[in-house]
Amino acid sequence: MSDYDIFDAGDVRLQSGETFKGLKLAYKTYGVLNADKSNAILYPTSFGAQHLDTQWLVQESAPLDPSRYFIIIPNMFGNGLSSSPGNTAHTPYGTSHFPLISLSDNVHVQHRLLSEVFGIRKLALVYGYSMGGQQALHWGALYPDMVERLCAVCATAKTAAHTWVVFEGVKAALTGDPAFGERWFSAHPERGLKAMGRVYAGWGFSQAFYRQGLYRQFGAKTLEEFLVSHWEARFTRRNGNDLLAMIATVQAADLGADPMFGGDLDAALQRISARTLLMPSQTDFYFQVEDVRNEASQIARAEVCPIPSVWGHRAGNPQSHEPDRQFIFGKLQQLLDS
Repeated sequence: MSDYDIFDAGDVRLQSGETFKGLKLAYKTYGVLNADKSNAILYPTSFGAQHLDTQWLVQESAPLDPSRYFIIIPNMFGNGLSSSPGNTAHTPYGTSHFPLISLSDNVHVQHRLLSEVFGIRKLALVYGYSMGGQQALHWGALYPDMVERLCAVCATAKTAAHTWVVFEGVKAALTGDPAFGERWFSAHPERGLKAMGRVYAGWGFSQAFYRQGLYRQFGAKTLEEFLVSHWEARFTRRNGNDLLAMIATVQAADLGADPMFGGDLDAALQRISARTLLMPSQTDFYFQVEDVRNEASQIARAEVCPIPSVWGHRAGNPQSHEPDRQFIFGKLQQLLDS
């Protein structure tokens, strides 16, 4: 039995112009929505993650406290729970025809979930890490009157050119598997997923992380053991076609490309009226501090607080690193108390 619910969005016209028939959004809720529906927090998932991977942040006495807030984690399209290549194999959207679903598409369906299922008109906070943070920034611009606070960790509203190239390299490693055809995999790409994990390992953490041997905190005695037990294992449990769909989404991520903004990213960012906290990692290879500061200059109430960490991109998802966890918790609590 699943531990999540499904919102059937019906036929949805995507940003690409294609209509996805029977689009389904998987979501999990925590806590209780109060009488005036003022305690709702939205927490979108990140690349390759499902709600089970991100719910560690939802705990009593932590900022996302389910005894105080009603927290909704919507699973991003392509992650294997919401509509994805792997669970639409016997529909018109099987692996060879799965369309690009943009971050704007994700946010618009999430908005329908909140309004049609829960009657929520205000969000106390939209919080996200990595691609989840990109969705949070989209929320702030697309629905500015609804978002009171916004926190994007290790994220930008537009995927930078260098980050696009990084994901192109990750995709090349994955699609080197012999099961890859013209566009999709015909079988589970075990070899490609392991290769993807090894490539991702070089970008997920910083040079200092490896130089200081911090991988040993994961129980690995050697680098090889870390690559196998952490990175290969992280991706081999996923569906290769689902990962390709999410790579397409992150490579196309650009808030300014939403039809509302006509390609003007600055104009899109200027629509964000929420009190905004941006927390890049000082050593992130994906979403660099300089790119975050450039976008923050267009957001009226934005504060940039870099995470002082050598854990690279993973500093924003510190399940096993207490200093980064406490830094994020402290800044996030200040935002919620404001």
